Amino acid sequence: MSRIVARPLTRGAFAEFGDVIDMGGDNHYPINGGKAERYHDLATAQATGPNARVLISMVRGTPYDMPLKLTMVERHPLGSQAFIPLSPRPFLVVVCPDGKDGPGEPHAFVTAPGQGINYFRNLWHGVLTPLGEPQDFLIVDRGGDGSNLEEFHFSHAYEIHLPDESL
Repeated sequence: MSRIVARPLTRGAFAEFGDVIDMGGDNHYPINGGKAERYHDLATAQATGPNARVLISMVRGTPYDMPLKLTMVERHPLGSQAFIPLSPRPFLVVVCPDGKDGPGEPHAFVTAPGQGINYFRNLWHGVLTPLGEPQDFLIVDRGGDGSNLEEFHFSHAYEIHLPDESL
C-alpha cells in the first residue's frame, strides 16, 4: 500500500486541480451600506452537455476512519463540483492528475476551517471526507442530460494520512 500524507490546502498547491473557496485574496469589497464584505468571484462553475444547468444542493457527510484507505476516485466530465462547508471544520481533499491509463498518483490536502473547494470539470478526485464528526456542505455542480460520473478503482490501495493524526 502506498502512503500519502495530506498537506495544508493553499491556492498555489491546489491550482492545477481547482479553486480554493475562502475569504482570502484581494477580490473583496463592502456591500449593503458597509454592513457586509463580499468576497467576489471565488470559483467558476462549469456545466456542459445537453440541457446543462448549475445546481445548488446540500449534503451531510459522515467521516471515514483514518488513515483513509483510498481504493476509488471519480470524475465528472460534464461539469465542475464545489463543496463549501457550512461549519468551520476542516475536511480531507484527495485529487489525482490524469495519468497514462487513468488517474495518476493521488495528492491529499486538509482544508483550513471554513475553506471550500471547486474541482475542475473532468478532474479525478476522492469522495467527500469530513474529519472527526459529521459535517454539512453546500454543493454546486452540474445537472442535465447525459452521464456525468466516471469511477476508477485502483489496482492497489493508497493509505492517506493526516499531517496531525489528532484531527
